[in-house]
Formats: sequence, C-alpha cells, structure tokens
Amino acid sequence: MKAAPLAALAAFALPLLACGADPSPAAAKKPAGPPVTQPPMTESQQTATLANGCFWCTEAVFQRIQGVEKVVSGYIGGSVKNPTYDQVTEGTTGHAEAVQITYNPKVVSFEKLLEVFWASHDPTTLNRQGHDVGTQYRSAIFFHSEEQKKLAEESKTKHQPDFKDPIVTEITKADVFYPAEAYHQNYYNLNSTRNPYCRVVIWPKLKKLGLDLKPTE
Repeated sequence: MKAAPLAALAAFALPLLACGADPSPAAAKKPAGPPVTQPPMTESQQTATLANGCFWCTEAVFQRIQGVEKVVSGYIGGSVKNPTYDQVTEGTTGHAEAVQITYNPKVVSFEKLLEVFWASHDPTTLNRQGHDVGTQYRSAIFFHSEEQKKLAEESKTKHQPDFKDPIVTEITKADVFYPAEAYHQNYYNLNSTRNPYCRVVIWPKLKKLGLDLKPTE
C-alpha cells in the first residue's frame, strides 16, 4: 500500500495527539531530578531556559545544536512546588513546559540559541503552538542574568520583522526549574519511530531547520 502524504497524515492524526500523551502504559512517571535553583554559569558552561511549546519538540531541536552539552525538559514559571505533568497540563499551576540548556559559550552563543528559538516555533500565538493549547505552552525566555535579559530583548526586536503579527514571547527572570518526569527526558531520541507525535510534529520541525532526524546519542 502506498504511504499517505505527510500532510494527510497530519490532518488525521494531530487532533488526536498532544504533547505528553505517552501511549506506553509502562512509561516511568518518576521525577527526573531535584529542582534547579542555581544553574551552571562559568566561562565554559552556561545555562539558557526557553519555552516554546511542547518540550519534546524543543528538546529534540536543541540537542542537535553544536555546543549544546545537555538539555533537560521541565517546568518553570509557576506557583506550585514540585509540579507533576498532570498538574501542569491542566493549565492551573502557572508553569510553562520548557527546556533548560547547558551549553558551551565558546562554541555557541546565547544569541545563536535565540536564533534557533525564533526559527523553531511561532512566537506570535498566545499560549498556543499548533494543537497544543494552554498557558503551559506559552512562548517565553527565562533569563539567568541581566546580560541574557538585554540580549533577549534585543533579539526579540530584531526578529519582529520576520513575523506578520506581534511577538507575544514573554521575557522574564528564571526562578525554580523542575525537571519533568523521567519518561519525558530524551523523548524524541528514544521514541522517534514509536510515537505518532514524533513523526507528525517533530520530524517536520527538524527537517525545516535542517537538523538530523536520526536519534542522537
């Protein structure tokens, strides 16, 4: 049987899919680690915390950027301590799905990471990315220093002409970052052929950015 075009598959599958809807009943639901309040900030290792929709997508993108050493999916910007995915997905905790990126600034700059950030989502849709809807999917840059805040504001102004509608991305000071449950971590690399969300949503995003579809180490 001839395979259906990707667009046709997307039209059928997307309404049934949502970030975090893992079909495996055996998926581990334990937290990935303790809350992070003081990320690394040295000459060779710095941290960026970004939110632009489903963290499965964001994680997969930044794992493929040279100079990025580690990407952790999690929750930030809310009022509930130690939130679970089920709580966050209700949209009542105030948290955003985000990734905390550890990178080598000698290899990739914060400005370059922001270039990838703007290119990998639509920052003009308030509390929504595609079929993922809610404040937990908002576009946000959580800065860890005044320098990051300045660069984020400059980058936002620079990229506004790239979009027809106003950018609604919030730029706010990072607070406690809670790593998501273990089954969310490294999700695309472990499930790229198993979960339809990976094939229908993440594959096209990686292709658009010219990034490798193959799982990374």
